[in-house]
Parts: sequence; structure tokens; C-alpha cells
Amino acid sequence: MSGNRAFDLKKYTRQRAKQVDRALGQHLPTARTKPATLHQAMRYSLFAGGKRIRPILTLAAAEACGGSGGNAMPLACAVECIHTYSLIHDDLPSMDNDDFRRGRPTSHKVYGEGIAILAGDALLTQAFEIAAKARGWPRYRHATLIHEITETAGSLQLIAGQVADLEGEGKPITLPQLRYIHERKTSALLTCSVRLGGMSANCTPSQLKALTHFGYHVGLAFQVIDDILDCTQTTEQLGKTAGKDQAAAKATYPAIVGLEKSKKIAEELTTKAFAALKPFKGKALALEALAKYLLKRDN
Repeated sequence: MSGNRAFDLKKYTRQRAKQVDRALGQHLPTARTKPATLHQAMRYSLFAGGKRIRPILTLAAAEACGGSGGNAMPLACAVECIHTYSLIHDDLPSMDNDDFRRGRPTSHKVYGEGIAILAGDALLTQAFEIAAKARGWPRYRHATLIHEITETAGSLQLIAGQVADLEGEGKPITLPQLRYIHERKTSALLTCSVRLGGMSANCTPSQLKALTHFGYHVGLAFQVIDDILDCTQTTEQLGKTAGKDQAAAKATYPAIVGLEKSKKIAEELTTKAFAALKPFKGKALALEALAKYLLKRDN
């Protein structure tokens, strides 16, 4: 953690976000490509001002393992496409029913539910097209990379978390059940992000294990903090509707264990994430700084 003071995270994330945006712009069809409405909707959500946390984690993990951003970039872009698709679908009236995302009207409010669903579908498909352009490495064949992404985005992880979240609305949920939701709905994709970064650098099995532990704990901390922010921040601060978890009678960490205990849990998870990076011996400053930022963020 001592290296965080010397590490300029703001500059690092700004530079990496620009690189990711440029790469995404090159990978996606233009807004004028037929069907234009669909491609406009895809770009509307993808370039809505997101922080690019997941792709930046992919790039930072690659660098921690001695790799380059160039090799990791297709995988970073694929992760961001999956993330954006999940947000479009999460915001639908039949899901979380939110009118705002990243400070702007959600996709279905602008383009209608039908196009929003299809834009999400297209971004998920686009992710695999982009990932297919990444090359394999000695320890990680191309099939391994694709399997990593499909497993994360499939019915046992990302989609499983959304299903459990939907089915838990308005019902009493235990802390282990809530953890199940968070592990899949949030932590799985964050873990996948850093694992793909490591794989793109042909990381060692021990490095991949360390990145997996880091991603898991950062992912859980990220969602616990999201739960906290939902009940402590305003809609303007969050860029999305505040208090909607409570309004939908959703189980959250503050609702189950209280606000102060939730903050303590987030700090404990972040501490475990830092501990997972010890094998990198100071070469994972970007990952450390990102973990610290995610703990202290206010939106």
C-alpha cells in the first residue's frame, strides 16, 4: 500500500480509459452502419462516460505480470462490452427498472425496450468477436480465453446473480444468499477482468491464483460499497437513481448487517485484496491503487 502515494492513479486511469475508448470505437460498427438505430444504441450506452474500471483492471493486471496493454486490449474491450450489456439489461423495466445510468437516461428510455434489449444482445455478441481477435499464449490457448469469458457471462455466474437478485426481491435473504448474488453479479466479471489480463501476459499459475484472489475480494468489496452508496448518496452523485434498492425491497449489506458493519466488511475485503498482491513484490502498484480507490469512491 505504501506505493500508492507515489502512484498517480488519476493520470493512469485517464490515459488507460482513453486507450480503451479508442479501441472500442475501432471495434464497434459506426453509428451510421445499418441498422443505424441499433448501432447508435450500442454506442450510446458504451460511450456514456463509464469509468472503465473493468478494462483498466485487465490492463493493470497484464502490466503487473510483465505484459503489455496492446496484447491485453482486445480482452479489456470484450469485458467492457459484457459489462455494458449487463447494465442495459439490468436497467430494463422487467429487471431493476432504472431511468438513469451514468447521469443520462437509460437505453430503454431513449430507444425503447425492444432496441435496448437488442443493443445489449449485440454488445454481448460483440464481446466474443473482439475476444476472438486476441491471440493465444503458451500457457493459455485461445480456447482457454474464450472459455473464461463464456463461463463468467453464463448461467452459472453473471446471469445467475441477476436471477437470484430478481427472485430475492421482497423476500427475507440471509447474508450467505446475498453473498451468492454479489459473487456472481459483480465479483465474477471483476475477477475475470484481472484473470484475462494476467493470461494476456502469459502469467504463471501462481500469478493467476493471486489475481483471482485479488479480483474476487475487490469484486465483493465493490458491490458492498455500491450497496452503501445506494442508501447514502443522491441520484446526482451516483449518476443513477439513489435508494432504488430499498424501494424495490432488495436485500443489501446495510439492510442486513447495518451501515457501519457494511463499511467494516468492505474494508476487510479490500485488505484481503491487497494481501493477494504480495507475490508481485511491488509490481502491482496500479492494482493496489485501484483497489484503494474503489474502497474510497463516492459514486
